Amino acid sequence: MFERSILQDIKDRISEERKFIQVLVGPRQVGKTTLIKQLTRKTDTPYHFVTADDLYAADTTWLRREWGNARLQMQQNNKKEILFIVDEIQKVPNWSETVKKEWDSDSFSDINLKVILLGSSRLLIQKGLTESLAGRYELTNVTHWSFDEMRDAFGWDIKQYIYFGGYPGSALLIPNEDRWKDYIRESLVETTISKDILMMTRVDKPALLKRLLDIGCKYSSQILSLTKVQGELQESGNLTTLSGYLTMLKDAGLLSGLEKYAADIIRKRASKPKFQVHNNALLTASQNKSFDVLRKDAKEWGRFAESAVGTHLINCGLKYRFNVYYWNQGSYEVDYVIEKGNDIVALEVKSGKDSANIGLSLFNDEFHPRGVYLIGTDGIPFEQFLSMNPADLFHL
Repeated sequence: MFERSILQDIKDRISEERKFIQVLVGPRQVGKTTLIKQLTRKTDTPYHFVTADDLYAADTTWLRREWGNARLQMQQNNKKEILFIVDEIQKVPNWSETVKKEWDSDSFSDINLKVILLGSSRLLIQKGLTESLAGRYELTNVTHWSFDEMRDAFGWDIKQYIYFGGYPGSALLIPNEDRWKDYIRESLVETTISKDILMMTRVDKPALLKRLLDIGCKYSSQILSLTKVQGELQESGNLTTLSGYLTMLKDAGLLSGLEKYAADIIRKRASKPKFQVHNNALLTASQNKSFDVLRKDAKEWGRFAESAVGTHLINCGLKYRFNVYYWNQGSYEVDYVIEKGNDIVALEVKSGKDSANIGLSLFNDEFHPRGVYLIGTDGIPFEQFLSMNPADLFHL
């Protein structure tokens, strides 16, 4: 499991003598805090854990005070080092400037504070890192849970994962689907929007942002122009506003608008987006069909299966540093294209009867990818693909 590898990596860093700043970024309810609590139980290094989740916004000295408390604890206990762990760091005013100042002060004084920062807003975290902490940190993306993680933890089969997605905190609620959907919508989505987007970023039209998320989840794994989205939203606002809101939703780990693969970046950015949730639970919670009913709808189940492949690619892309696109030409399409460096791989998802794969053939002729693969019917089984690292395909 990926979380286990994160634990081991941080334990290895703790065993080294030098101090460090480890930054863990990921959506809400994917286990960042639980992961670090497991770490504290598995290391003998003393620690000082604090959270800014309910921090008063005007308290500009909080982080400096807690940093001082960590130093004091290390001194009073006559220790050579201590872990200083801060949860929801993006909610601290001017956090990156404070971290830089205190870190540089420790470096000058040879104080061995090993710092772990947790955050649920990728946009705000990365902005702070690039502006103030260049060369001082290591970033790890903690993403939504994969199929093998949900299977190992809760005994799920592939059909359950395609339908219920990968939020570990929701797993015990699935016998009551209405309750499960309420949990996804209210405790996860609404909390992410209200605490990680609206409170931390300027949003002039919050209702528009929420409606865009609703539509994007509804159409996950489908290509839809932002002009058409405007019609569904009954909104005549600027397309740039919609594009900006879509970026916010992506950085919050909810919804992406995949670009069409092209040879140059300008053509990529001018393309219609293919909406893609980051967790299939978001797609399921946006519609009213039950698990049993949806399983009998071959067309809809096929879309859910394709969306599950997309979630796996997006989350693995964050972990293993590759980009995810789609491609089409007229009515022909390649569901997903992944790119790492100069290499590309084309992926088509099939969940029903076999059909001609003209899109793959056209794409292969034009771009000569390193590999072309079918997932599902007559290809790599869903269970196998959703358990593997797609980056391995670049090395075959």
